[in-house]
Amino acid sequence: MAVSIVMPALEMAQETGKIISWLKKEGDTIAKGEPIAEIETDKVVLEIEATADGMLAGVKAAAGDVVPVGQTIAWIVAPGEQPPVEEKALSQSARTMTEQAPVTAPARRPESVEVKVSPKARRMAKELGVDLSKVVGTGPGGTISGEDVEAAAKAPPTASEPAALSSIARLMAERTTQSWMTAPHFFLIREIDASGLIAAREKHGRAITHTDLLVALVARTLVKHPKMNASWTGSALRLNPNVNISIAIAVKDGVVGAVIPNADTATLADISGKRQDLAERARAGRLHPPDVTGGTFTISNLGMFGVDAFSAIITPPQAAVLAIGRIADRVVAVDGQPAIRPILTMTLSSDHRVVDGAQAAAFLKDVADALTSAQL
Repeated sequence: MAVSIVMPALEMAQETGKIISWLKKEGDTIAKGEPIAEIETDKVVLEIEATADGMLAGVKAAAGDVVPVGQTIAWIVAPGEQPPVEEKALSQSARTMTEQAPVTAPARRPESVEVKVSPKARRMAKELGVDLSKVVGTGPGGTISGEDVEAAAKAPPTASEPAALSSIARLMAERTTQSWMTAPHFFLIREIDASGLIAAREKHGRAITHTDLLVALVARTLVKHPKMNASWTGSALRLNPNVNISIAIAVKDGVVGAVIPNADTATLADISGKRQDLAERARAGRLHPPDVTGGTFTISNLGMFGVDAFSAIITPPQAAVLAIGRIADRVVAVDGQPAIRPILTMTLSSDHRVVDGAQAAAFLKDVADALTSAQL
């Protein structure tokens, strides 16, 4: 029986997705769980996987097409089976929504010309942010090799070629602008003695990071403050039944929010393993829809970059984001006497449509108390 492949929806507000490339071509045999296409949503660029074994058939959307969520873009069929006949094809308007480009944009290779790309080259292109349509292959029959991709990544842009934003950078710019313009942000700052957090990390071993501990402690605190874990629907707030912590992960040219689901009940080992897996796949461009879907609260940690403190922008439709600075020794008053303590600065950004200052302050106090004691 034929199985449809549809454009996935990662958030309620998402209306369309864009096909970046097909990793398999029509007629190829595919296995369940195998990546078959790259798509771009209003949140991230990611791979979609086959949901069944079979053969790819009835491909209805080409690279560059913008497709409504939930619409079939291809089928998985058994050998000899024909894909179902669709009532209507993709609208021309959907195909052309994003095709207009500045007249100064460099000419691309025609879509009708099939160019061979080695698996290594395709992987390197993702990691280095190289547009394969602009790479000239030097391998047999014009095949693009890893060396071609590496050379393209090192080549300086020509004078006539404007520096273009990568897909992730452009999406990040659009999302942060939207959030900043629509969500009434307010900010609360709190400094804590991080001695307990440091002791907890030493207790659990170096495999557990400060971020792992932050995820666990913040998630457990959110259970006591459900409005901080809520979402703004556009006209009202929605209390989320699960605590899904989104971790801001730096990738080439941007940041993606990868989600640790049910973090309030997960063990430290589970959180650590999940975070490491998400970080590795995010930097390799191999995230999947469930990895970036359903986040209810974001933690952004820039302490490893030597940042003392910063204010982060909320990720819609979430209500808040917690920004974490570095742990640094400072002279503070302890029982009326100067002492040196490791101090951590946290900045909580909140959406005033969902929570008020007192509610956010109560949450931040409980987070500070949890991090100070760090009982895990």
